[in-house]
Amino acid sequence: MEVDITPDGTLALPDEVLAPLDIVVASLHVSLRQERAQITARLLRAIQNPHVDIIAHPTGRILERRSGADLDMEVILPAAVAARKLLEVNSGPDRLDLDAVYVRRALELGASITINSDAHHPADLAWLRYGVLTARRGWAAAARVANTWPLEQLRAWLTHS
Repeated sequence: MEVDITPDGTLALPDEVLAPLDIVVASLHVSLRQERAQITARLLRAIQNPHVDIIAHPTGRILERRSGADLDMEVILPAAVAARKLLEVNSGPDRLDLDAVYVRRALELGASITINSDAHHPADLAWLRYGVLTARRGWAAAARVANTWPLEQLRAWLTHS
């Protein structure tokens, strides 16, 4: 389930809805122009939510249409690592967020990532290649990409995150 991170950092669905789900992906979609401290705190609040497993397209950017949120990534990335959250590389050719620079930094800090095709139509599944290339530019090895993990490893990660 993908759930929006609201402008105050709460999630758009209550914990009792999120708790039984297998995987919860939290995303910034609105109010991306908040001040740096405010939007960073907002994302930190979502990272601390025990039901969130993945932080999707962290900055919310859309290339050539809107710049990403002014997040303090040197605060966000270590917090995601400490909270055992996966960070998404969104493969949509208009997103490519997390970018390669932050993929590399996240990996240096001990994070694992996931690559999402962002497909809204079967033909869009081909976009996955862009996410793989972005992750590779960030020096991601398969062992750090959740999509490549055996099912037992993913299940173990989910029960400990």
